[in-house]
Amino acid sequence: MKVLAIDDQQLVLLPLQKRLVELGYEVEIETDATKGLELYEAFQPDLVIVDINMPGLSGLDFVKHIRLTKNAQTPIMVLSGNTRDETITEGFELGINDYMKKPLSLNEISARVKRLIGAPETQHTVAHNDVMIQERCVGVVIPCYNEEERLFSDEFISYIDKHTGYHLCFVNDGSKDNTLELLYKLQKGREDFITVYNCEKNGGKAEAVRLGMLHMAQKEDLDYIGFLDADLSTDLSDFDDLVKTIENSDFKIVSGSRISRMGANITKESARKIISLTINFIIRKILKMDFKDTQCGAKIFSKDVIEIAFGEKFVTQWIFDVEIFKRMSIHFGLKKAKAMLCEQPLKRWIHADGSKLSMKDSVKIVGQLAQIAWVYRSKNTANKSTENLEIA
Repeated sequence: MKVLAIDDQQLVLLPLQKRLVELGYEVEIETDATKGLELYEAFQPDLVIVDINMPGLSGLDFVKHIRLTKNAQTPIMVLSGNTRDETITEGFELGINDYMKKPLSLNEISARVKRLIGAPETQHTVAHNDVMIQERCVGVVIPCYNEEERLFSDEFISYIDKHTGYHLCFVNDGSKDNTLELLYKLQKGREDFITVYNCEKNGGKAEAVRLGMLHMAQKEDLDYIGFLDADLSTDLSDFDDLVKTIENSDFKIVSGSRISRMGANITKESARKIISLTINFIIRKILKMDFKDTQCGAKIFSKDVIEIAFGEKFVTQWIFDVEIFKRMSIHFGLKKAKAMLCEQPLKRWIHADGSKLSMKDSVKIVGQLAQIAWVYRSKNTANKSTENLEIA
């Protein structure tokens, strides 16, 4: 029994294809709806699963072609994040057989497929699990420098196996140990979900993150892109909470915050905490924003601000987060930038053993903050001068 699945996001299609193939169905997938029409003619499926919101040819246009142009009665299931009542109603009026709203478990999708077209003659036993097909697709950049002893490979693999819609990009920042070999081993067999971006020379965390973010921004099927520390001091579940916030709001950046609060597991060394408070006071003065914590290594961005935040090299190697927020305020203006930014407390943050930022490094940060204040003050002045010339 043959199933054709069409969605502009490959990260949605791949786990769906895998599950249906495991159940015994023959499955073809396509991310371009126009090409999907050609595939429909050649493949002659017993069932079509189609998304609604796709560039170019929409899912409803695809349905119209099958029902009205071809006058075919092939069963059609819609799998979409579009929950508008008029869209759903139009779909059923055109002759779809089922409408499934993302997010939705693979277990339920499989059950609906079986109900609609039956089970294959040769059935396979597949273990039920809680894997969900998500509405959005997310890229996560993980900078890595000499992480051979600290990289939690099993946790990363387990997470992407259970949570669809995630693509991890590990950036090897010129590691001198076996980090690169470990990353390629981690990627093997999961190339559609894991990218290894190799920088031959060590350029520092700021440049590793910047290059990784710009690389992931080229992937058309990603809705949001963020970065996360390799030691998982912020875990992936907390990161997913940041994603849920940005997808259900108008924020352009959601930044994790290590604010101590009731019910949260936030641990810091006492000395580091005192230094952090001092640095944070200086940062708030520079940004003119009431940030509690700019330096948490967990942030998620809307794709349309990636070039603004990461297009140019950063002035500093460690506190590039401050530069990101400064760039936003220069580009959009302070008031508008504040409305685009969200600081979200984490449920868990653990100071990981082997952290590469020493107390001596923390003192150096004060000097780097002075450098940021000077450089971006000049940029802001230049930007205002340009605006005045354009008005004149």
